[in-house]
Amino acid sequence: MRTEQELKQVVQEKYGQLAVEGKVEKASSCCGGGTSPNKIYNIMMDDYSGTEGYVEEADLGLGCGLPTQFAAIKKGDTVIDLGSGAGNDCFVARHETGPEGRVIGIDFTPAMIEKARQNAAKLGYTNVEFREGDIDNMPVEDATADVIVSNCVLNLVPNKPQVMREMFRVLKPGGHFSISDIVLVGDLPPALQEDAEMYAGCVAGAIQKDVYLQFLTAAGFEGIVLQKEKPISLPDEVLDKYLNAEERVAFDEGKTGIFSITVFAKKPIK
Repeated sequence: MRTEQELKQVVQEKYGQLAVEGKVEKASSCCGGGTSPNKIYNIMMDDYSGTEGYVEEADLGLGCGLPTQFAAIKKGDTVIDLGSGAGNDCFVARHETGPEGRVIGIDFTPAMIEKARQNAAKLGYTNVEFREGDIDNMPVEDATADVIVSNCVLNLVPNKPQVMREMFRVLKPGGHFSISDIVLVGDLPPALQEDAEMYAGCVAGAIQKDVYLQFLTAAGFEGIVLQKEKPISLPDEVLDKYLNAEERVAFDEGKTGIFSITVFAKKPIK
């Protein structure tokens, strides 16, 4: 069993590599299936290309939803994006906040932070900033954000309850979040749970949907709503890599499900 720090290192190394490779080279890699069974990073992505504020260069195809579409961001809001990557969700959020708003992206992968800052500089955005740090210990003051968004990131963090407590801390009273993430219904086969590549690819790090929602309640959030839910099908080449024939039959006939959800909740005013 890997330690929490070892799992973080796996994710940081993999996403640092993806930041350098870019979308074209890893196309269809967690968060499409690729040409290699090792590539499991884009099977879950939604299409951003028609979204206002979309920046193609900042879209590495690593998401599993469109949280900004559901986030009810208003002009002048302060928005925090957890696991901001190359910055695309931040730039979409900035379109909604307008120049009078503020967007803060947080990511613990130095290569992603560098890429996002370069993208922001090219766009001339002075109200979008990127901070290097862990989302389970955010470099942000209490009660900073009106809105939090995140796209296929919490599943990568070993200590999910701590991230949710941090979300509660940095939101203003009455603030809210809309996050897309990967959850499970039923148990994954052990081989999928134990493989580091599957962890970095968002699947093995996912937890049960009901537990995920319970963690949000325990953190203090209210008005929890599932805004979107879609099933995720792992490509045959991925399943064949991790499962033998008998395990594959059991998996295909079982009740295990991998889902992308977009969930909304509020921080109480008092």
